[in-house]
Amino acid sequence: MTLSRIWSAFIIIAVVVGLIKLVVLPEDKGIFSAMVTGKSGDTLKVSSLEISKADVQLVQQTDSGNTYTSEGFNYVRNGESTILCYKLQTADGIVETCQTAVTLCLKLIGFLALFMGFLAIAEKAGGIRFLSRIIGPFFSKIFPDVPKGHPAMGHMMMNFSANLLGLDNAATPFGIKAMESLQELNFNKSVASNAQIMFLCLHASGLTLIPVSIIALRSAAKAANPMDIFIPCMIATFVATMAAMIIVSIRQRINLFQPVILMWVAGIAILISTLIVYIKSLQADQVQLFSGSLSSGLILILFLLIVLGGVYKKIDIFDAFVSGAKGGFDTAVRIIPYLVGMLVAISLLRTSGSFDMLIGGVKSLLVMTGTDTRFIDGLPTALIKPFSGGGARGMMVDTMKTFGVDSFAGRLSCILQGSSDTTFYVIAVYFGAVSVKNTRYAVGSMLLADLVGVITSIFLAYLFFG
Repeated sequence: MTLSRIWSAFIIIAVVVGLIKLVVLPEDKGIFSAMVTGKSGDTLKVSSLEISKADVQLVQQTDSGNTYTSEGFNYVRNGESTILCYKLQTADGIVETCQTAVTLCLKLIGFLALFMGFLAIAEKAGGIRFLSRIIGPFFSKIFPDVPKGHPAMGHMMMNFSANLLGLDNAATPFGIKAMESLQELNFNKSVASNAQIMFLCLHASGLTLIPVSIIALRSAAKAANPMDIFIPCMIATFVATMAAMIIVSIRQRINLFQPVILMWVAGIAILISTLIVYIKSLQADQVQLFSGSLSSGLILILFLLIVLGGVYKKIDIFDAFVSGAKGGFDTAVRIIPYLVGMLVAISLLRTSGSFDMLIGGVKSLLVMTGTDTRFIDGLPTALIKPFSGGGARGMMVDTMKTFGVDSFAGRLSCILQGSSDTTFYVIAVYFGAVSVKNTRYAVGSMLLADLVGVITSIFLAYLFFG
């Protein structure tokens, strides 16, 4: 019911905001067209503005001499003091979003088929149960409803490992397989189980060892030190993950002060600290090479070990692969309705300008209280991240371009980008894959963990970059 209320609220708010703009603001007469049939990158004339001589000079001094771009608007000089204002649409409308959702699912088919095929081999060869026994002592404490040695533990471990290495494409099929395994233990198939909620909250916290894509984008933007956000990103995502585990453990009355849990958490913290020390000794291009070699190499080694295990166990390897791969196709088709519904609601929020109103309101409130408002310019990335990973990445790049790659807002947007995962996408895909309709307190727990990540990111930005 929680997800249904949130989804309904998204649509109602977006349409109401669009209606208000249509009636009140003459420059937004095309708002409904943008919300329904518009495309990202569309340029719509908004109004003709009379601006000051100083602003005219600013326009004359930028870009080609007659165009100035700022905060989603293009200002084009038309005469000495008249400026034609054009608004850039930053998100697709409903029609394009529906097509994007289906296209995304179709693209997932290949990855789901490949990894689920190899997972089927691993299961028949006993590899998943072997992995489950290794991680069992820890997982049995935070997933008390999952029997020791159950394949779900191995699937969850593979999902978390893929996330740590930044392998999003591999993490998704592993995660869906984990949800299917947990669904086998779920007595009420339409209601999320405790284990499913804990798993998804930990997954959505987005713990990643090396934010390679962020470092690469900062390097491409000519940052003085592309890696200066590495430590804040690591700390922020680790804190968000710990927050997710604590929040869900409180709801499920799990004692986190057990020796096994404390030892595993301490071990992860030591691993992260060691990696930070090593990565800090590398140059930006060396970080990208190290991460790419590590992640890709581990995937190939994993495939090799699975095949060797199948040969050792004398199973029909290719038949097992094909059998598992068929499940990948079925899963991709099954999640289409869930993904379409969620992405359409998110699209309406973005194209209606609801996000912009929220950011503007927060900034105005802080100005009135005399609070430092520099962090507000980096917040759009945090607001969009739970809804769209690609949108948040685009917002991060836009923030670096607008305020400067080494500006406070530019660095903060990078830390925010690396502090969590796309919560609502995760909910739509993973719960949709097992047809769970009642997500209970999963959404609230994920968003609360996201909030902890955002607050931590802001604090770290001030701590590291003033």
